[in-house]
Amino acid sequence: MNELQLKYGCNPNQKPSRIFMEQGELPITILNGNPGYINLLDAFNGWQLVKELKKATGLPAATSFKHVSPAGAAVGLPLDDTLKKIYFVDDLNLSPLACAYARARGADRMSSYGDFIALSDVCDVETATMIQREVSDGIIAPGYTAEALEILKSKRKGTYNIIQMDASYVPAPVERKQVFGITFEQGRNELDINEALLSNIVTENKTLPEQAKIDLLISLITLKYTQSNSVCYVKDGQAIGIGAGQQSRIHCTRLAGNKADIWWLRQAPQVLNLQFVDGIRRADRDNAIDVYISDEYMDVLADGTWETIFKVKPEIFTKEAQKAWLSKNTNVALGSDAFFPFGDNIERAHKSGVAYIAQPGGSIRDDHVIATCNKYGIAMAFTGIRLFHH
Repeated sequence: MNELQLKYGCNPNQKPSRIFMEQGELPITILNGNPGYINLLDAFNGWQLVKELKKATGLPAATSFKHVSPAGAAVGLPLDDTLKKIYFVDDLNLSPLACAYARARGADRMSSYGDFIALSDVCDVETATMIQREVSDGIIAPGYTAEALEILKSKRKGTYNIIQMDASYVPAPVERKQVFGITFEQGRNELDINEALLSNIVTENKTLPEQAKIDLLISLITLKYTQSNSVCYVKDGQAIGIGAGQQSRIHCTRLAGNKADIWWLRQAPQVLNLQFVDGIRRADRDNAIDVYISDEYMDVLADGTWETIFKVKPEIFTKEAQKAWLSKNTNVALGSDAFFPFGDNIERAHKSGVAYIAQPGGSIRDDHVIATCNKYGIAMAFTGIRLFHH
């Protein structure tokens, strides 16, 4: 098959729509469902991301994509009891691949709602079982066990999009796209992201532990497939905050930092001890946690709607208590797809526990950025490469 007709393009009025190969066969097989234009953009970007994460780390990888940017990305490191609880998988058996998706999905559960999933390895029963109970549009993987495939086919009344990717597929070295009837052409971004990019450490602190190197590689590979401008916070093998598609780098840093803070606050005892009413939907529970952490919880208390969410009225999670808990988040890695123009980005990153940074360098204010890192003992590597993605 060298062509796949689609229902419509980005929007229902954009017809006709298709994907096709000018030469050769499409490298995918649709095992179930009818994926759309945006589904396939997410699928192909997500597949590239997890394929590169697996190559760079040797670990199974997963990503949760929404609107052509990852909401989360991770490798298959084991979960501790706290992460199992906040990702709501403490009742499941977890394979390494399932751990990778639990991390990718759990980093930003609100953004991952209705995601398109990409897996680096053959989807197993453990991962399929987890996916079965989440709201998701579809999945791409190099294969599926027979039992996993049957589990996934049962989603969305049998319409769940399941794509098998030919893992041996190598795209042409030149890529093209059209905008306004005009064809753009460029060489594919075949940059190999590896530890060599982290060798030029420009700060006084030149120590990069092994886990920090892995986390920085995860951040850079994630950024390679995130709409620019973009910044990515990573800790212990998973993205914990991704800021995508912002016009200002400080806005990326703040957006991603706020997501990283929410991820950490969800692990606080005040949140772990919340008691929800019976039968609450998973999405409503996730939203309720974010409301509890935010200033909106005061409104929930005032109008009495807390009784529709919680069995027991939770105490207010004060700003002072939140600040104290956030101070315990340390050893976070941060990647940026282009240089930091000012030290304000470093100031914001420090507030979210960043200890290691990888960025291209090349700003006329590099000296100020380096000085700000030195102020906080942050180790920063200049990679010398930009990772814009559009």
